[in-house]
Amino acid sequence: MQLPPEFITYTSALFGQERWQCFLQSFDDSPITSIRFNPWKYNGESLFPQAVTVPWCQQAYWLKERPNFTLDPLFHAGVYYVQEAGSLFLDYVLRHYVTSPVLALDLCAAPGGKSTLMRAALPEGSVLVSNEPDRRRANILLENMLKQGHPDVLVTHNYPSDFATTHWTFDVILTDVPCSGEGLFRRDETAVNEWSFPQVHFCQKRQRQILQDIWPCLREGGLLIYSTCTFNTRENEENVHFIAEELGAEILPVATQPDWAITGSLLSGWNKPVYRFIPGITRSEGLFMAVLRKKGPTSGPGMLPNAARKHAHSHRLIHVLSDGIPTFEQKGKEQIPSAAQALSLTPPAYPRVELTLEQAQHYLHRESFSLPTGTPQGFVLVTYCDKPLGFMKNLGPRANNLYPKNWAIRRL
Repeated sequence: MQLPPEFITYTSALFGQERWQCFLQSFDDSPITSIRFNPWKYNGESLFPQAVTVPWCQQAYWLKERPNFTLDPLFHAGVYYVQEAGSLFLDYVLRHYVTSPVLALDLCAAPGGKSTLMRAALPEGSVLVSNEPDRRRANILLENMLKQGHPDVLVTHNYPSDFATTHWTFDVILTDVPCSGEGLFRRDETAVNEWSFPQVHFCQKRQRQILQDIWPCLREGGLLIYSTCTFNTRENEENVHFIAEELGAEILPVATQPDWAITGSLLSGWNKPVYRFIPGITRSEGLFMAVLRKKGPTSGPGMLPNAARKHAHSHRLIHVLSDGIPTFEQKGKEQIPSAAQALSLTPPAYPRVELTLEQAQHYLHRESFSLPTGTPQGFVLVTYCDKPLGFMKNLGPRANNLYPKNWAIRRL
């Protein structure tokens, strides 16, 4: 892969010779795949032989090789999520600083990896607002959050500036902001081709606007987690400095272990606790993260969860795509149980039919087939390895497949 000359000049100086050579070597290495299990759906089964624990995230593992996740029904059942190891550091941060129920916001959440992690890491009793400004990506986010199955999640589709008009106050806000994507160069040639210094400056400006828009929604004493998937200091250290000095925040440390090989600040003369994952040094694609606490007298909790939910539905600017687990869909005069209800943490009491791997794959492909003789007519919950996948409607000689069209896998 041909890297942009300006990127080479800048980043090699930023990293130093040893780190830069390790980074270049990583382009010749096989990609590293990591997954994180859903704690409410995973029972400790040995699903991936020779998996190695990711030390900074509970129930996360590096895999020896990358399987075809698309053909694994347990992936579609929300039993695990495929996620870059660097982004899993969020689990470690949240468990360190958040010990009681909170109202949290993931501001730029699609496709949902960090949001599903947040809901798993936050104490029970917390409510998560998982938001995505882009409408198409918001649909992907909605699917992934519903498959996780937790009821205390709202999925919204809004711009950061919309939240400032609501007077919501969050205890925790994650801003995983759009960036120049340097940390994804190993796997995304488009990011390489689109990179330029003007693009870096554009991203920095947009990131600061996002931060300014959402800052009033963080309560005093609340936690802001800032992250990007890029390397340069303009979008990273300089923005963290901007948050601390211009918006008013304390930069918080997170204790790490030397063998994790996480790199700190690379901005000359600025030695604050920030965390950078560099391919070839850390077992991950590129990521930067910083943790900040909003200055001011520490107030009580942010808006209470039930009040926040009520407020979301009453405010005209907030577009709520989902609040908790939808139970039924109305089609004509018939109420059809939703796929989200099947995938929830407390599946409803319908007759169950266990599918073989082949049947489960055909079900996820949205094909219809007959269910075993003796299966009651009506709505049936189909499972694989005892994990719910969704509903079919048994008509006797055949059964209609009720798996959502927009969730269906396209090829077997």
